This record gives sequence, structure tokens and C-alpha cells, in this order.
Amino acid sequence: MTETQEQPAAIAKVWDQQSVWSQSANKLKATVEGARTLALVLGIAAAALGTAAAQTMDWNSTVGTVLAFAAAAAAGAAPIAAQRGGPGRLSDWTRLRAVSEALKAEVYTCLARVGPYQQAADASALLAERCRSYRTDGGDLVRYTTGVAPVARQLPAVKDIDSYVDHRLRRQIETYYRPKAERMHRNLQRVGRIEAVLGGLGAVLAAAAGAFAMGALAAWVAVAASVSVAVTAHAVAQRYAYQHLEFLRTAEELERLLDRWTSESAHTPERAEAFVAECEHVISIQNEAWMIRWTVG
Repeated sequence: MTETQEQPAAIAKVWDQQSVWSQSANKLKATVEGARTLALVLGIAAAALGTAAAQTMDWNSTVGTVLAFAAAAAAGAAPIAAQRGGPGRLSDWTRLRAVSEALKAEVYTCLARVGPYQQAADASALLAERCRSYRTDGGDLVRYTTGVAPVARQLPAVKDIDSYVDHRLRRQIETYYRPKAERMHRNLQRVGRIEAVLGGLGAVLAAAAGAFAMGALAAWVAVAASVSVAVTAHAVAQRYAYQHLEFLRTAEELERLLDRWTSESAHTPERAEAFVAECEHVISIQNEAWMIRWTVG
């Protein structure tokens, strides 16, 4: 194998490692979000089943007992489910994602041949050394990567600053940050509609209970209110509003850098190095910001 063949092979190895860390982060995130959703569903079920049990007990004690047992089981399982999405797992997920994003940034910088790779005698060796330090920092997370195989994919088609702009910068804006912002916006709208429906339902139940002296309906007003509060708390925990603003801000900042770069007439090696460093800095700041927010919020 020639030297020119060895370098892409060495870079591809780091690219495969990035895939493993990215998949591991995605899996742990799915576990965290699944745990939170399950805890929400169990909490809602406990409130609804408890109310149904109280109202059914006089009519049919067997059915009422079954409903009461189901309500208690749901209430007891909710905190257990929530623990799978607790601070420890959140911290591990954010650190897995941090290593994944650091490896990705290094690969793109290396392929663009800017920064420390511009004058490096062996760019692939330098890449391997720098990426080894990231993996060492996350050594306690290796248990999440065990058994995860890298996704078969080509190296990014980046070989200079122009291809970096096309395959890194534009794609981040057009296929990641803008779509992610839109997705968070849809989530916010969905939560708003659910809250409106629950609020309307509670108002109708309260009015019916008062107008027709139906005490049984009054109990369901509290259930509707509890469900609405639980949905709101879930949306807050998922950081929909924060993520929406953060994705938009990052997309706009990257677009500003892109516009400034395309409007410049002179693209010196020094300017290219600074440009790539600015882009990767904006991306890393966004990653750090939402990861910190998830962990401590």
C-alpha cells in the first residue's frame, strides 16, 4: 500500500470510530427519552386509573379493586422508569456526543488540510494522535460502545476549503440545523395543542359538573389539569423551546460566516484556517450549550 493510500485508510479508521461513538450516543439518548416518555405515560395512567377506581368501587368492587391496583402499579413504576433517564445517564449521553462531535470536527479539519494539518508531515498520524486523546478522556464510556459496529460509509468528499464549505458547512445548515429547528418548532406546536385541548376539556367538565350537579365529573377536572401539567413538564424537560432557539441561532451564525467567506475576494491559507476554525467553534459552542443545558437544567 502506498503512502497516499495509507493516509485515507488511517483517516477512515478514525471516521469509523466516530460512527461508533455517534451510534452509542444516539442509543443512550433514545433510552433517556424513552424513559421520560414512559414515566409521563405511567403518571397520566396513575391519575386516570385512580379516579376511575374511586368512582367504580361502589358500583363494582372487583373492577374498582383492579383499577386501584393498576393505578398504584403505574404510580410506583413511574419513578423507576424515570431513573433510566436520570442525571447519570444524561451525563454519559452528553459526553458520548461530545467525543463523537470532537472526532467529526477533527476529521473534517484534517481533510480540509487546515490548522495543525496544513504543515503536518503526516496528517493521518496527527489525526490519530489528537483523536486518541478524546477517546482517552471518555475512557469510562467505552462500555456503551462495546459491540457497536461502525456504519459503512465513505469519507466526506472534502479535500480543500471549497469542498469543506460544500460538504461540511452547507450541509450542516441545510440538512441538520434548519430541519432540527423546524422539528423542535413542531414539537412545541404539538404540546401547545395538547395543552389547549386539555384546558378546554377541563373547562367543559367543570361547567357540566356545576350545571348538572355531577360530582363524578368534578374529579376528572383535576385529572385533566394534572395531565396538562405533566405534559408541560415533559416539554420543559425535553428542552423543545431552548433547542429550537439554539438550532436557529447556530444556523444563522453559520450562514453569516458562509456569506462573509463567499463575499471575500482573497482566500489565503491563513484566512482559510481561521474560517474553518470559526465554523467548528460555532458548531462546538452549540453542542456544548445544549449538552450543558440538558445536564443541569
